[in-house]
Amino acid sequence: MSPEPFSNSPDEPTQPVQSPELAPETIGEAFDPAETPPSARRGKRSVAASRISLILVAILAGSALFVGGFSLGSHVATTPGTPADEETRFGPFWDVYSLITSKYAGSPAPDRDKLAQAAINGMMQSLNDPYSYYQSPADFQDSLLNVGGQAEGIGVQVKLQPVDPASTTSCAKIGNGCELAVDHPIPGSPAEAAGIVSGDVIVSVNGTSLDGMTIDQTTALIKGPKDTTVTLGLDRNGKQIQMSIVRKIYSRPEVTSRTLANDSVAYIAVAGMNAPASSQFDLALQKALDAGQRNVILDLRGNLGGYVADAVKMGSEFIPSGTIAYQQDSSGTTSEVTATSGGRATDGSVHLVVLVDGNTASSAEILAGALQARGVAKLVGSKTYGKGVVQEYLPLPNTFGGIHLTVARWLTPDKVWIQGKGLQPDVPVSPDGARAGVDPVLDAGLQQLGFPPESGASPSPAPSGSPAPSHSPTGSPAPSGN
Repeated sequence: MSPEPFSNSPDEPTQPVQSPELAPETIGEAFDPAETPPSARRGKRSVAASRISLILVAILAGSALFVGGFSLGSHVATTPGTPADEETRFGPFWDVYSLITSKYAGSPAPDRDKLAQAAINGMMQSLNDPYSYYQSPADFQDSLLNVGGQAEGIGVQVKLQPVDPASTTSCAKIGNGCELAVDHPIPGSPAEAAGIVSGDVIVSVNGTSLDGMTIDQTTALIKGPKDTTVTLGLDRNGKQIQMSIVRKIYSRPEVTSRTLANDSVAYIAVAGMNAPASSQFDLALQKALDAGQRNVILDLRGNLGGYVADAVKMGSEFIPSGTIAYQQDSSGTTSEVTATSGGRATDGSVHLVVLVDGNTASSAEILAGALQARGVAKLVGSKTYGKGVVQEYLPLPNTFGGIHLTVARWLTPDKVWIQGKGLQPDVPVSPDGARAGVDPVLDAGLQQLGFPPESGASPSPAPSGSPAPSHSPTGSPAPSGN
């Protein structure tokens, strides 16, 4: 690790780098274009054999695992073979390896690479840490292809909801009074281009009825490789529609913005924490301030994390100086991560509200936690996921895949460790029961700024102490992206 684990090393790698989908349940695999991965966007240098560090805090939604701080690089042993002081400990390992490779008479014959990979996997599993694990070469490559600003699929966010808007049924499967509705198509996606709209109900996929299926089973049907076609059967206000959509690689916007309350409020949603997002956020904020808007809603719902450096950049737009977060390494040494000067909204004239939910995770929590703890903004919504540890993400030599290894933890400016607890919102509002296209959390944010709600929903308080999800934050009722 570099001395400042929250900052990027000068010899940062420039290979395309991604982590599994940065939005819940993306139908299709999110990946980064070769010309603009979060690391490569800053240049195009190859990965060197020496230690190179790249810090990322993100959630691996596809595997239900989070990446805390993320150091990417080539990490090669300086002394090949077993060190002299470890010979006694590793003697039994080499004995077993030798016996298997020389005497095992079963079929098929043992693959020596697989034996070594299994040994590595066993070491990682022995840590009993859900965030420290081994990935095979194929899985490791998939992880590397998932951090950036593009995705493959059709691009829709869906959610399970009761068919009857007045029902309080908790939906786990489609059917028996529950339906799968499109919350919204992702801007720039094939779904948007095909004309899918919020509120469309998906009733079949390639002619297969969805009755009895979970949201995960449905998204598995909709996902697929680029240039293949999926046909959705839709119910649009009682009218049955068949819509065939070609899965494509499309640019997934990291930042979207619009104005609310008759142009009095700037709404800025940030989907991930990376270099494009921080620069796009800076431009969106500048545009809002130039237009005279001094009320800002920052939407971090569903933001599964990204680079800490970019969370710091966004926080520094509102925090002029001082602490953004703290980091503690394995020895207990604590280092301070501070705001950078030059933020656009540090004079106190801007009124900021931050929207959060159980899918706000990792470096998105660093940003939200800094803004809350420093008294810059109120958090509105539901408790965040609670990811407060840092991983080093290391490729292994000889195309053996890579490992994720927990190496540190991060703390809020008031030195609170949120691991497993999350950030508590100042204004708890539950989205449960809201129809597709209706947003009680956004409405509550507007009310905090002194403006009336716009989506037609009456914001409902969130249950006190509502638990963070115990599984991958991709299940209902959170919108699911496909």
